[in-house]
Amino acid sequence: MAKKISYTLEYTVKSSPGILYEFLSTASGLQEWFADMVRQRDGVYSFDWNGSVEKAKVIDKNQDEFIRFHWVDAPENEYFEFRIRKSDVTSETVLLVTDFAEKNEVHDESQLWDAQLKDLFHRIGS
Repeated sequence: MAKKISYTLEYTVKSSPGILYEFLSTASGLQEWFADMVRQRDGVYSFDWNGSVEKAKVIDKNQDEFIRFHWVDAPENEYFEFRIRKSDVTSETVLLVTDFAEKNEVHDESQLWDAQLKDLFHRIGS
């Protein structure tokens, strides 16, 4: 299996960091856009897509700033993270998504994030 590399995508969001963080860090918020069904128990989230369930554990977070998940079946050093920043220049809210993929799959994985985040932005009126 090829080694995965990290990549980061950046999106400008018309939302306050607090509202955006709720959609990125709670089971109900994630279920609105990320998976068909999301359950959370003791820091472990179960994401259900068409009956296929994947589990991820929260490994680090800071309210309204970032949340980092680790897929339980993934290598230890891989994660996906949502980081929220305010642009110093425009004062807009910026969402950074960091994930891991094989080098030849980064483009496809990025398109998948684009599609999912488009749904998120629609849900929050951005």
